[in-house]
Order: sequence, then structure tokens, then C-alpha cells
Amino acid sequence: MKFPESWLREHVATTASRDELSARLTAIGLEVEDLQPLGEGLDGVVVAEILSCEKHPEADRLQVCQVATGAGTVQIVCGAPNARAGLKAPLAQVGASLPGGLAIKAAKLRGVESMGMLCSAKELGVDADASGLMELPADAPVGQPIAALLGLPDACFELKLTPNRADCFSVRGIAFDVAAAMGAQVTPMQIPEADIGHQAALDVVLDAGADCPRYCGRIIDGVDARARSPLWLTERLKRAGLRPISPLVDITNYVMLELGQPMHAFDAGTLSGPVGVRRARKGESLKLLDEREAALDEGFLAITDNGRPVALAGVMGGWDTRVTDATTRVFLESAHFAPSAIIGRARRLGMHTDASHRFERGVDPELPRLALERATALVLEIMGGQAGPVSEAALPEHLPRPEAVALRRDRLRRVLGLAVPDGDVERILRALGMQVAATADGWSVTPPTRRFDIAIEEDLVEEVARIHGYENIPTSTPTGEVRLVSPSETKVADGVLRRQLTGRDFLEAINYAFVDAGLLATWQQQDRAVALANPLSADLGVMRTALLPGLVSALARNQSRQQSRVRLFELGKVFHQSPEGGAPVETPRIAAVACGPQSAEQWALQDREVDFYDLKAEVEALLALAGTEGEFRPDDSGDSPWGHPGRSASVWRDGRRIGWLGHLHPRLARALDLDGEVVGFELDLAPLAARAVPRAGEVSRYPSVRRDIALVVPETTPFSALRASLQAALGAMLRDVVLFDRYVGPGLESGSKSLAMGLILQDVSRTLTDRDADQAVATALEALAKDCGARLRS
Repeated sequence: MKFPESWLREHVATTASRDELSARLTAIGLEVEDLQPLGEGLDGVVVAEILSCEKHPEADRLQVCQVATGAGTVQIVCGAPNARAGLKAPLAQVGASLPGGLAIKAAKLRGVESMGMLCSAKELGVDADASGLMELPADAPVGQPIAALLGLPDACFELKLTPNRADCFSVRGIAFDVAAAMGAQVTPMQIPEADIGHQAALDVVLDAGADCPRYCGRIIDGVDARARSPLWLTERLKRAGLRPISPLVDITNYVMLELGQPMHAFDAGTLSGPVGVRRARKGESLKLLDEREAALDEGFLAITDNGRPVALAGVMGGWDTRVTDATTRVFLESAHFAPSAIIGRARRLGMHTDASHRFERGVDPELPRLALERATALVLEIMGGQAGPVSEAALPEHLPRPEAVALRRDRLRRVLGLAVPDGDVERILRALGMQVAATADGWSVTPPTRRFDIAIEEDLVEEVARIHGYENIPTSTPTGEVRLVSPSETKVADGVLRRQLTGRDFLEAINYAFVDAGLLATWQQQDRAVALANPLSADLGVMRTALLPGLVSALARNQSRQQSRVRLFELGKVFHQSPEGGAPVETPRIAAVACGPQSAEQWALQDREVDFYDLKAEVEALLALAGTEGEFRPDDSGDSPWGHPGRSASVWRDGRRIGWLGHLHPRLARALDLDGEVVGFELDLAPLAARAVPRAGEVSRYPSVRRDIALVVPETTPFSALRASLQAALGAMLRDVVLFDRYVGPGLESGSKSLAMGLILQDVSRTLTDRDADQAVATALEALAKDCGARLRS
């Protein structure tokens, strides 16, 4: 919201300086984002009139002007394209200093004397327009100081408003907050009803229910559409960031900025009536004021004339009923549209208007009649004409009505941490336009109709806090018992997993949880993907179903920037549609990817590419933090189509599949334009991080015994199966199994392999004898033969 300081001070009388006003606005939650002083130091700049213009004898683009200053006539050399006889413009006289620091002196330009400078609005520091001289009204008194004519010096405030403060999208709304904060009074605004000069009127029919519960309109006959907006009005619009266009547009914009009510003016000669408000119908279209053709449907609210759409409610008027220079009868519209009926409609058409910006956030439902009278008075003053009676239709049952909200004294003190005197609370709330009635334990407060954001007790607490001053609220430590929660021993903390991977030369990555649906399709992971109803952009339209696509994309970006060795990991959630159709299922996971050399370049290690076993070691290191080893099985089930056949594995723990490990499929690597082999893993975090509570055990005082065996097993039998069989057969006596040799080749049947391992045997109560060890080996061989088809190698 942008407005000039002088306009605000017209609505609230305060002696605060500009800096104090700016600081106080920010302190009460209306953040001053920008403050631009205007027209300071314009002493010596007066209104002047160009009497004559002649071409400069030595320059094609310069003119020699004779200029009346009110105290005589001076000669000015001017290069502005709009300089002409009869024009009134600002003149900086010799000795004046302009806001940019330019000192005006007598000079000769191409041999012709010039006694001052005719100025543009930019040179005066009042506008950004530097295309030519600032054109002043024809009735501007020659010789009058320009500061007096333009109401300078002034300043432009620009506020950064939060969406809940729709009432502050007007100067009048801001005035109430300033009055409450400064202990001042809002200047009463007298808007009398216009005298009725004719009885012409258009009937109004409301067919949109709660979407439009109030609509006011009036015909004004005999207006002069060619009239010019007065200087005071155009200057205020410029300082509020709006470009003056025509009197009717300027007036409706002025009322919108002053009171907060968007309005629209129709050429009454193009309307036959009745005027209606209804939902648009599919297939209807409307040519808007910006000449674009809008395709309508039931989601839009239309203003109609005898059934045909003539305007898009709360967004923009229609082209066919626009006001032109030939217009002599206008129909002024002032209505209340529910935010739910307007929100998002302008964005669907790729536009954003001041009207939609306000209606989307909420406009005072009691304002349309008042705004219509204010606009009527300005039209009659500036454009002439005669006002007709107001046509008003309302659906009282659908008009928003503020309800009383209870504010408890104890609750206010408990939330703020201090006791605000009752008198101050009542003064603050009343200054904000609220009705306050004392109760036994506090107050019953009814907010004004413009305050859509006051609904619960906490809203009132906030109002008291911000006006009383956040700086007056003491900073205190919360009291009460603080319960310290010890970290669970049954779970490996996320921080421990992060430190483990960073300590092993990985860098943590953080990717968006939103991804491109096309990326998931490339990975064949689009099943059960959760689509976003309102995505940030087209390439962030679904929630990720895995961490690997985002990590590999980050790896590819690093590769494209000359990083040949990349090692990344991420902890985050993935999302899937619930099989029951409820809320999406969130699953915490951990994933990592690597490419390039296994180690950073150095002289002591042989250079080789990272491979499956390097990432397998990382997974085993993570599992070790939970006190387990896990199991790796060939990934031949088709559950991970992005994996390289024969070079990837499923990771299992305690009989449950917890993730995937391996090389990416060559077809996927080509589709993603990856450079070289990429290895990665992705694991469910919960089963990975679960661990048993550590238990202290007795350390045996007796020596261990080792027995080495060599077994012939099928090639497809993993070592983990042999170890599990040995553990089940020997129990606590087996302290460890060491695999120290693997052989495949001559002497073995095709499809077989030889594994040599050492069995470490120990008892806590006695020394094992050779007989005990031999019996243990026999038991182990019997179990291995039964469970894994293993036989002792001869």
C-alpha cells in the first residue's frame, strides 16, 4: 500500500514527525518498506508561463523561450519536446537549487543566454517522468511557488502489509491504527447524500447468494467526459503509485485508495438493465478493458446487463460498456463481493488488479453506499452532471456480521506477561473502532465490519499488544518445570548417521520435496505419487517418492560443472498415496550416491572408480551403528527397475527388506545424461536406525579355539546364509566367523564355489577341549549341509 504522507495527515491529526510516524507504523505491524521524501528544497522554483518559443539558431533540438515569472519576463533555452507557447510549467530561477543538487546559474547555451531552467517532474523530485516539462493546469497562478501549488514538501510511504490486514489497503483504514498508536483522533469524514437531479435508474438483481450480498449503483447524467482531473487529485494518485488516466477512472481509483472500496464506471448508454450479479456459465466469454478475451466458466462471478456479461466481478470491467470521451451518462457501481468468490480468479486469467487484490482479502460490507456517495460528489464537482437515485439490492442473511469476542483480563495478562490497565485496554480497542462493553472478567468486544481478522480472543490480545507497544512487554524466562528428555537408546540419532557419512567423505544435500512428474516417470517411480493441487511451478508438481532422483540430479549438476568425484547423501521424507485413500504416507529415508574415483587424488593410493563394494561398506558402517550387520540379496525381483541387473542388491535386516544398493541401470544413466558409473543406496530410516538396548556381558577368562573349514556351496549361496546357519547351530559357543578365502575354477563343479572360513569358538565357563571343538565342527557341517547344501571340500 503506497500513499502520500499529506493524505494520511488529512485523516488523522498528529504532531509526530515523519520519522516518528514511520517508526510507529512499523512498530504496530504496518511495516514501512520504503519512504521517499518529495519536493524538498524547491525554494526559487515558481509557476511560469511560456509566452513564445523560437528555434535556437545554432541547435535543432533547442528552443529559445520567453517566459513570464510573475515578476517579469526572462529568456530560457529549453530542449523539452513539449515546450510551447501558452504552456505553464515549473521554472527554477537563477540561484535556486534542485533536489538532485543542481545549482541554477545564468548560462549561455550555444551562444544564447538562459536565465534559469524549465523543469520536468523528475528534476523536481516529485515523479519519475522525465519525458518533458511538467505541465501545470492552465489556471495555475504565474509566480506562485511550486511547493505551494503542489502541496510540497511531502513524502511517499509504502507499507508491506500482511494478508490479514485488508482494512489497511486504504488511507482511512491506516488512519485508525495511527490514531490508536499516537493517542490521536481520526478526523470525522462528512459525506452527505447527493441531491437527486433526475429519476432514471437501473434495477439490480442478485442471483449469486453469499458471493454478492450487496450491490449499489447510480446513474449520473450530463457528465463531461472530456474534463480534466484537478491537480490535487492527479498528484495524490501519482504519489500513491497510480497513473492518472481519465476523470472517471481517477475518481474511482481515488475512492478506492481513500476508503478501500473498489468501484467501476459503466457507460450508462450501453446498458439497458436490469443489472445483475450471477455465476458465469461455461462457454461464455467477455472482452475486458485491456482488450483480452476472457473465457468464463462457473468459477467466475459476472456482472450482467439484461443477462449478458458486461464485467468480471471484483476483477475488471468489460470493453463494450467502457466509458469513452463521448460518454455523457455513467452508471457507477459499488458492491460487496465475498473473498471466496474472487480469490484466484484474476490469477487464472494471468492478471492482477487493485480491485482483486482487495476483494480477495476482504472489503468492508458496509462501505459500498458510502463510497458511492463519495464518488458521486467528486464526479459532480469535477465533471458536472446530475445524480439519480441509488439502486441498491442486498441479501441481509448473507452479509457478514461481526460477532462479539470475549477478552478475559487474566488471559490478556498471562499471554503478554504484564497487566495492561483496564483504561488503556478500552482506549486502544475503541480507538481501533471497536465496540467495548465491560464484563465481570474482562470485556465483550465487537469489531467493526472492516476488520475481518478479528475472530478469536487471541486476535484481541494481539491488537492490545501491538498498540500498547511490543517494546513495553517485558522479556522474561518462562516459568514451570522443564522436562529433560534423554535420547532413546533404542534408536540411532539422525545426527549420528550424518556424522558417520560426513566422516566418510560424503557431503549432505538438501533437495526439494517437490519434483517433476517427468523425472519420476524416467525413474519408473511414478506409481502412487502424490500430485500437488497448487504447485509452485510446472516442474515441481508432485511429491517425491524416493530420494535417489533428487540426489542423482544434484550429482549430474556437479558433473556438468567439472566435478568428476561427487559423493552426496540426504536424510528426508518420501511420500506415497495411502492405499486407503487417506492422507499421504510419509516415510523417512536415507540415501547416498557416488561417482568418480573412490579416493581423492593422491600419490599413495592406486586410482580406481568407486564400485558396488565401496557403497556396500558405507551401508555396513551405518548398520554397525545399530549393532547389526544386515543381509544383501541379489535384486532380481524387479522392485527396483532403476538398478543395474546383476550389479545391485536388496538390503535386508531382521528378515525385512529395508532398501536398495547398487549401480544405476545403463539405460537410466543415458536418459539422465550421466558421465560414467553412478553407485548409490536408499534405505528406510526407521528399521535402519533401530537398535537393541546395549547389555553388558561377561568377558570369558578362557582361551578361544579356532577351527578352519573349506566348503563347496552353490554359486548363488551368499556367505550371510552360511553365517546364519552356523550361528543357529552353535549358539553362544560361536564367537565369530572369519571368511578368508573364496575360490572358483578347476577342480570344482560348474556353478559351485569354495569358501574357506575360520570358526572362533569360546566358552565363558571352561576351556574347550579338542573333543569339544571337533564336536562343534561336526555339528556345524551337518547344519550347513542341511540349510545350505554345503559339503566339506576334499
